[in-house]
Amino acid sequence: MATSHGQKYDSSFETILHKRSDLHILRKLWHISTGSLGLFLFYQSSLSQISWAKIVLCISIFGFTIDVIRGRSQGVNNLVVKLMGPVMRRSEKNGFTGLPFYALGVSMALFFYSRDVAILSTMFLVFSDPLSSFFGVLYGKDKILPNKSLQGAVAGFFTCYLITLFYVINSSTLGTHLLVFSIVAGLIGALSELVSAFNIDDNLTIPVISGLGMTLLNYFLKVFP
Repeated sequence: MATSHGQKYDSSFETILHKRSDLHILRKLWHISTGSLGLFLFYQSSLSQISWAKIVLCISIFGFTIDVIRGRSQGVNNLVVKLMGPVMRRSEKNGFTGLPFYALGVSMALFFYSRDVAILSTMFLVFSDPLSSFFGVLYGKDKILPNKSLQGAVAGFFTCYLITLFYVINSSTLGTHLLVFSIVAGLIGALSELVSAFNIDDNLTIPVISGLGMTLLNYFLKVFP
């Protein structure tokens, strides 16, 4: 992200910013906790799904706006990095952060998919993304794509599979189709995270692609009404 009047980024913040290859536990906890809070509020609220989609879209627009302002004002950028640095990456110090993409992905899931699929795809984003990264950083010895490992992908699959299995057990009549649905949904979730290797933010690809995949999958297996 370019800055105005040739201003330079304050290098003193480098010590609090993490690289993508770092374990960065605080960012993962932030990712899970904010997403979990959002899901809790969604469940507890009487607002419609579309109303929530509009609210989250506004959050996304606000996030993009702040990031654009950061690119034009070094003072604002330094303030944001000072406040949010512990959960930011070095690649975000002069570029867009993950927050607006996170909110945009969730809002698109809420706008375009059924309630059950939107919830599941959001849960994939909230839990599978940080867990895939966690296992990928710690144990990712076998690279299958840039910044993506077999170990991280397997962790993502099992996370999405288990989330789907426990969710559909409470939402549909028991049967073999539930297990098949959960396994395929797990694969879809893992693939939606791998797509981000092609310079697309996984905060966007996970809810959008997994939601689309599960919508098509539900057409054939009919787990959700």
